[in-house]
Amino acid sequence: MNKTKTIVLKLVAFAIVLIIIISLLIFTRSPDKQQNTQTQSEIAHFYQGKTIRFLVPSQPGGGFDAYARLLVPYIEKYTGATVMILNLPGAGGMRSTNELFNSPNDGLSIAIIGGSSMILNKLAGIKGADYEINEIDYLGRIVVDSRVLFIANQSGYHDFNDIINTNTTVKIGATGLGGNGYVDAVISKEAFNLNVEIIHGFDTLAGVTQSIKRGNLDGGWGPWGSVKSIINSGTEIAILQSGENRNPDIPNIPTVHEFIKNSHNPDKTDEILSAWNAFNEVGRFLAAPPGTPVDKLEFLRNAFSKAIDDPAFLADIKRVDLSVQYANAQDTLDIIKQSMKMNPDINELFMRALRGEL
Repeated sequence: MNKTKTIVLKLVAFAIVLIIIISLLIFTRSPDKQQNTQTQSEIAHFYQGKTIRFLVPSQPGGGFDAYARLLVPYIEKYTGATVMILNLPGAGGMRSTNELFNSPNDGLSIAIIGGSSMILNKLAGIKGADYEINEIDYLGRIVVDSRVLFIANQSGYHDFNDIINTNTTVKIGATGLGGNGYVDAVISKEAFNLNVEIIHGFDTLAGVTQSIKRGNLDGGWGPWGSVKSIINSGTEIAILQSGENRNPDIPNIPTVHEFIKNSHNPDKTDEILSAWNAFNEVGRFLAAPPGTPVDKLEFLRNAFSKAIDDPAFLADIKRVDLSVQYANAQDTLDIIKQSMKMNPDINELFMRALRGEL
């Protein structure tokens, strides 16, 4: 009997100790949770009445600008701040990225950035790429937009095979050295050994299309979100899109991968296009300056996520015939890191092409 009582007493004592430990854990954790709640409340209060600069690497009316202006009301809704768009076209997006990188890290500056050009410009050491990829604070990706080659109706080229097989130099326009359209033109040229002259230096895609209409260029590359309005004008046709699979929005336009068998070196072409696809997968994303305080950064990330999920925003996107492929901040960073993994031969090819050495 005494032995039974002893066992019971030990069990009771153990239970009491366990309850005390659990209580201490709850007590020590509660202030942290309370502090986090207070911090988020203080941050929300901080943004009330403030103005957030939203940097856009294109003139008003472009694809980047369209996404930014659609987002503005919803970022305002979920931050409580006023959002002011600042269009900074030039240098293939580097001007805007540099501005973000050197902005105060007070949580009041964000930018929409084209991922592939940001990465490749830096890796190639393009003059003017005065930012560090691993120091930028990412908010998340908004879209992966298929890249499209469009050609003037009067150019005489009716499909991509015409360009592969021509002995005449095809003139392709692009924005600044290292810009998205320039990257597209260079990589497709190298992958298929095309007889292409790339004429770069245009401030915007609109400048490229104007030159095409004047007969000075045969075509150009651009994101489908921007190119569709060009195609709808009736003076150009889309003949090729990036990626392994056709974008459901443009099922009648073949992908570059469908022409690998027509190249001089299919294995090398496949490797080049796979690396190009990885860069394109980065898409367009939102970011903040390096060193943005963690609490404000998380607040902005949450606001962006809520904006993307807002049914009214999605309805606005659908109304203007755009699309969304959201990825959170960590996934966006992982995609960026993955895109930078290339074997040395392909890496050197990309770098030389971007530096204008090919």
